[in-house]
Amino acid sequence: MTKSESIIAENDLGAGTQKDIGNDIGGDDGVYAETDSGTIIRISDVLEYLFCSRFIYYMYCLDIPQHEEKRFKVLKGREVHETRKLTNKDYLRRSLDCIRKESNVFIASKERHIKGIVDEVLFLEDGTAAPLEYKFAEYKEKVFKTYKFQLVLQALLIRENYNIEVNRAYICFTRSNSLVKEIEITTTDLKKADKIIQEILDIIQKGLYPKTSRSSRKCVDCCYRNICV
Repeated sequence: MTKSESIIAENDLGAGTQKDIGNDIGGDDGVYAETDSGTIIRISDVLEYLFCSRFIYYMYCLDIPQHEEKRFKVLKGREVHETRKLTNKDYLRRSLDCIRKESNVFIASKERHIKGIVDEVLFLEDGTAAPLEYKFAEYKEKVFKTYKFQLVLQALLIRENYNIEVNRAYICFTRSNSLVKEIEITTTDLKKADKIIQEILDIIQKGLYPKTSRSSRKCVDCCYRNICV
């Protein structure tokens, strides 16, 4: 998983369902927003933070964009939303005991200061709901932390906006023959997500420069490598 892949789910999805959470938050327009209740960040901001906390500082405190649209993996990643049209989604949902779904759902929380788009919100036979995300990726015998926390954040927002229990989530790996993996969502996961959101808000609102450890794996392909010290 690279930081490029982390923004896939919130770009170029087209029109979808929008939860009625107020007019001042707006859509998922690719930037964080300032509202009467404070800063609203994106789910993809959290994924960037998990990859490297300094991304938030460079993007929002110094206003230096990434120009991710030029990156190969992002371009390929965006294709997943066309590729998934080839997936037998009706069969997939039946296999998950899904009785109803909403697609491309814009969802936000003023209280938690975060917004994002969910590929699909599934409503299950047992009375719970679950987010489903499509990834233009192969399954590598584990689920990356960024993948998991994207789903945890979506679960947090679904619980708040729909007033429904969310205790699991699903990822469809389109490059592994549309393999679907189930992810457990625990109370500990939700508390950790809240903590991470607050850490990001502190960077943006206070202009904090985060500590980080340099990594050849991460830094070699980083658009900020020439200015990061």
